[in-house]
Amino acid sequence: PWNAGYAEIINAEKSEFNEDQAACGKLCIRRCEFGAEEEWLTLCPEEFLTGHYWALFDGHGGPAAAILAANTLHSCLRRQLEAVVEGLVATQPPMHLNGRCICPSDPQFVEEKGIRAEDLVIGALESAFQECDEVIGRELEASGQVGGCTALVAVSLQGKLYVANAGDSRAILVRRDEIRPLSFEFTPETERQRIQQLAFVYPELLAGEFTRLEFPRRLKGDDLGQKVLFRDHHMSGWSYKRVEKSDLKYPLIHGQGRQARLLGTLAVSRGLGDHQLRVLDTNIQLKPFLLSVPQVTVLDVGQLELQEDDVVVMATDGLWDVLSNEQVAWLVRSFLPGNQEDPHRFLKLAQMLIHSTQGKEDSPTEEGQVSYDDVSVFVIPLHSQGQESSGH
Repeated sequence: PWNAGYAEIINAEKSEFNEDQAACGKLCIRRCEFGAEEEWLTLCPEEFLTGHYWALFDGHGGPAAAILAANTLHSCLRRQLEAVVEGLVATQPPMHLNGRCICPSDPQFVEEKGIRAEDLVIGALESAFQECDEVIGRELEASGQVGGCTALVAVSLQGKLYVANAGDSRAILVRRDEIRPLSFEFTPETERQRIQQLAFVYPELLAGEFTRLEFPRRLKGDDLGQKVLFRDHHMSGWSYKRVEKSDLKYPLIHGQGRQARLLGTLAVSRGLGDHQLRVLDTNIQLKPFLLSVPQVTVLDVGQLELQEDDVVVMATDGLWDVLSNEQVAWLVRSFLPGNQEDPHRFLKLAQMLIHSTQGKEDSPTEEGQVSYDDVSVFVIPLHSQGQESSGH
């Protein structure tokens, strides 16, 4: 059910053990149901619903988690979709998959909640990430390896594109007159309130070594007794507090922007793996602060009047460190119209985007801006997805 030949992944002279990993292919979802023994029975082994899948994984602490994610997340997703496929093809997802109506108000309940087929796909993606995270935890522990990875996944199914993101990779839609973000980065800074609240509810997670409060800078001994700006978990605004000795501890989140670190260790707050990760020279675990759940954005491709040059660009943070959404869109719009006849133009565009982060000529990056991180890019032409969206 997994056709890896659907698109070509070029490894650009990287080692297969690179921390950036990718996967793409056709998702073939079969129609199954539970038998009496609570085992799957395949009702029709042929494809019942097909979609396409693209995924980027950016590893840290070694490539192990990213390699595992690239090899297993699509299987987790297929299983989760097969578990709900009956609801996916119904006019409206029923309360009970076995077709019985236990309570007369059940259909009304579903309608009032506004539950649609796309909610089942979102739920399947969320559950697949969770399941994959557990698989990675078990596999890495068994093999004595460590590490984690961010995950950015796009799934084209039933005329819609679902983008699921856990980490700091990014996907954008680029059209002739529109740039639309399809994901948002999760960093210790963007998730400050969630992370601080966790430390408020479970102070033991900080082991007395860190303060959960945010200050504009790391406080020093000379700040004792002064009234300084601070923020706690319940605040999006700022206030002042008199500095006490406990405020001099290392901050739970330290640094600004890309330099922000969780417990002085990790630059991302969502992803897969990191079950063994601890703060240097301590027994303090980072995993409780990390979420493996993605945020899912839905793009209704059927509602767009698609042009041939409408694409989704997915890339790891190495690209976005040096190129803005606008600069990427400019490169897309400059390249595609002049290469209409080239069957490999989307592939060449992906390669060009990578070259433009390497300080090559004609790069729109600001003078001297070069990405020293791994860079991985998918360019997905939406026009072909739109044409396939009719029927199952």
